[in-house]
Amino acid sequence: MSYAQSPKKTGLPREVVKWLQSLDLSLYPKNVRRDLSSGYLVAEMFSQYYPQDFPMHSYDKGTSLSTKQRNWSQIQRSLQKNLHLMKEVIDGTIHCKPGAAELMVQEVYTVLTKRSIRNIRSPESDFTDDNYQELLPTVARSTASTAIKNNLRITEIMAVPDVSTNRRKAEVILHRHLRHKAAGRVLSPGQFKVKQDLGHLAATPVSSICGEECSPSSGHITSSMHQVLYSVTTGMGSEYPANVHKCITHWVMIIRICIFSVELQIRMYWGFTEDTKLRGTARGSSK
Repeated sequence: MSYAQSPKKTGLPREVVKWLQSLDLSLYPKNVRRDLSSGYLVAEMFSQYYPQDFPMHSYDKGTSLSTKQRNWSQIQRSLQKNLHLMKEVIDGTIHCKPGAAELMVQEVYTVLTKRSIRNIRSPESDFTDDNYQELLPTVARSTASTAIKNNLRITEIMAVPDVSTNRRKAEVILHRHLRHKAAGRVLSPGQFKVKQDLGHLAATPVSSICGEECSPSSGHITSSMHQVLYSVTTGMGSEYPANVHKCITHWVMIIRICIFSVELQIRMYWGFTEDTKLRGTARGSSK
């Protein structure tokens, strides 16, 4: 059975596409992720080489989750002892995870033809859409809810209807999404209009810009207050000011914050003292 044309982009190596075209399949997998999910076409591939072990009347073309699980369990039972497919890849193919079906076809091709695939990079084992999201501009990437929806399929929840397990999966996806979002803010702060607050400014190290002139060993910083500020600023943060002017500005702001905190403590102390004196005077007059 020949096919007039192959799909423009299948995500498969050229030799694997040619091999699929040479097989007498009932349906050519134009959408590999969708067409291989049920396992029927995979059973047809094995039946081309082992017709006795893979009778096609034992498999169903349905698309329900129960049908998919039944077909794939039948395939696993029919495989010979020296042939096996990774369970993670099977689960990813059933749930239409990104990259799982492509890896499944490559694995079946390697098992049946005893050939190795050249110049091919295997997808990530977690079968997420992280690679696709990295190709998109920052404004077009998924939100938190969309990331959970894309990476936690409804069939996964139906296959393992455990609330705690699915909650852990959602938390992992959410944490990964937040981590990527934070990395994007660091790489392109102007796009998000990120403004440095006092915490970021106070955490900016100064010694890398001022060099020896700002170090306490050079003699320019002699007071205990300056030494404390030096130790704080050099022990925190990882971003550096662009020039010495910013360095001086940050120093002035830090000193102002410290002076304000000291003045506030003094005012609170004198206010407490005056209040105590007034109370003592009032008690003496009442007596």
